[in-house]
Amino acid sequence: MTPLVHQSRPMAIRIAGCAFAIVVSAAPQAAVAQGAADAYPNKLIRVIVPVAPGGASDLLARLIGAQLTAAWGQQVIVDSRPGAGGQIGSEAVARAPKDGYTLLFWDFGSLTISAALRPTFTIDPARDFMPVTVVSYSPHLLVVHPSVPASNMKQLIALAKAHPGKLNYAATGIGSAPHLAGILFEMQTGINWEYIPAKGGAQAMLDVMTGQSDVLFNSMFATLAHVNSKRLKLLTVSSPRRMVSIPDTPTVIESGLAGFVTGSWQGMLAPAGTPGDVLAKLQKQIAGILAQPDMRQKLAAEGADVVANTPQEAHAFLREQQARWAKLVKQVGIKVE
Repeated sequence: MTPLVHQSRPMAIRIAGCAFAIVVSAAPQAAVAQGAADAYPNKLIRVIVPVAPGGASDLLARLIGAQLTAAWGQQVIVDSRPGAGGQIGSEAVARAPKDGYTLLFWDFGSLTISAALRPTFTIDPARDFMPVTVVSYSPHLLVVHPSVPASNMKQLIALAKAHPGKLNYAATGIGSAPHLAGILFEMQTGINWEYIPAKGGAQAMLDVMTGQSDVLFNSMFATLAHVNSKRLKLLTVSSPRRMVSIPDTPTVIESGLAGFVTGSWQGMLAPAGTPGDVLAKLQKQIAGILAQPDMRQKLAAEGADVVANTPQEAHAFLREQQARWAKLVKQVGIKVE
């Protein structure tokens, strides 16, 4: 047994030496990573919004971007890259350097829905992105052109059933969260209306405001101002409970559709592999912005509740959304080429 003992000692020394070398080599890398986080940001940050300007994602991205620019003294620009149901902008961010200088701002529901609907969508949201935070939740408003002879949800359903296929529903992009909200509504009520695709939320609202379309589900954040100006007539809201800013408006659930909760969970995402310290720094700054009383009041007035969760919490929510919408898309059986 003695020779074996003598042979194992040098081997143990070599293994220990290798472990020491790994620790020594890893230490400068960790220091570099920490240094990068400490220096972040030291150049322009680009926030890509993968849908047309004027919608909730665009409005919130610009609001947050302006606050980040003021806080850090580094320019944060919003880069609108619509197309292919958000695929173009999303893939650009997923393939960008993992350094926190190219970010995505979009509705988590729309991102996961688009990935489920489009065979050409080459990224997996939960795998290829690491969220910074969910910024806010805003329910959908069900609105109509003022000329539509319905003052509440039940009257709208009765009108649609009396004239099947006659009402035009403006779909905020085929496969978007508002579009699927309209499909869910149609399925649960048994009505039949015609879908009119639009290039983004702003265009869909314009189509209804000008009477080219009759009905729209859209983010409360982007839509409430047009309700207040009487250019759109509000029938119901898709939140779990009534919203403080529109206390007289019943929810879809109250109006008879059990469990009907849809909306927009707007958030910031980075490419997977972005250093955790950079993500944490971004999240902390955004959470601080959202904690400001005037910011919370502004968002509340527009119908958005602040979320500001951690990257880990946001990633868990992203996985939940992906599973939810993939199941629904399969059930509905729609695909977008």
